[in-house]
Amino acid sequence: MEKISVVVHGASGRVGQEVVKAVSQEPGMKLVGAVDVKASAPELILPDGAGKVPFSTDFKSILTTCKPDVVVDFTIAKACMPAVRVAAELGVSMVIGTTGFSADELTEMERLAKSKKIGIVIASNFALGAVIMIHLAKIAGKFFDHAEIIELHHDRKMDAPSGTALSTARAMAEAKGKPFSPPAVQGAASVSRGENSGGINLHAVRLPGLMAHQEIIFGAAGQTLTIRHDTINRECYMPGVLMAVKEVVKRKTYIYGLDKLLGL
Repeated sequence: MEKISVVVHGASGRVGQEVVKAVSQEPGMKLVGAVDVKASAPELILPDGAGKVPFSTDFKSILTTCKPDVVVDFTIAKACMPAVRVAAELGVSMVIGTTGFSADELTEMERLAKSKKIGIVIASNFALGAVIMIHLAKIAGKFFDHAEIIELHHDRKMDAPSGTALSTARAMAEAKGKPFSPPAVQGAASVSRGENSGGINLHAVRLPGLMAHQEIIFGAAGQTLTIRHDTINRECYMPGVLMAVKEVVKRKTYIYGLDKLLGL
């Protein structure tokens, strides 16, 4: 069976480095190129010392030269969207872990996947535990009218609230079929309580020493229920990323959320 050829966009980033390592070690995949705005050499040495691949700041050049089956993108929204358009024109599928997209940008991705007949899998979180957390929150939310989300990340994370927090709130409200009830205190007193989505207040914490954490707190008369997920290191994203790479070449469509691939 022919290996899936992969290019990593954002290869010098923290998650990007883990993707490079994971793809290089996966038997059914082959890293054929890498792209990063900080690329300072024409080649990237593979972490296992097994060789090197073309490395550049020029996304289109790498895709044209390396002809990958899939691009894995962990960058930022303003860098990812141009990359999606280029990949679509060249018929290359994408697995996207970047967050911070607008509704219009997500709609454009869906349109490009359909018109160019490529696969695009985009998820706000590739940690399997985080996906299960959202699934459980959707179930619990049917039995509670009040909920809030606290997400905690390292101080270099740019978007707030996180894509995972926003996805969680939307999924919970959709599963419930209506918005959650707002807190009793409204108006000026609740200004500092965070962004609201579907009746759920979202609170973002950014501090050194943290990585990626989220808790959903449900409240009712005389009781609370908390569902929490903690990321210990970035290696936790790799099983989800590798699964998405394997699936995106089979499914020439747009898929939002890793839960779709898990059958949740």
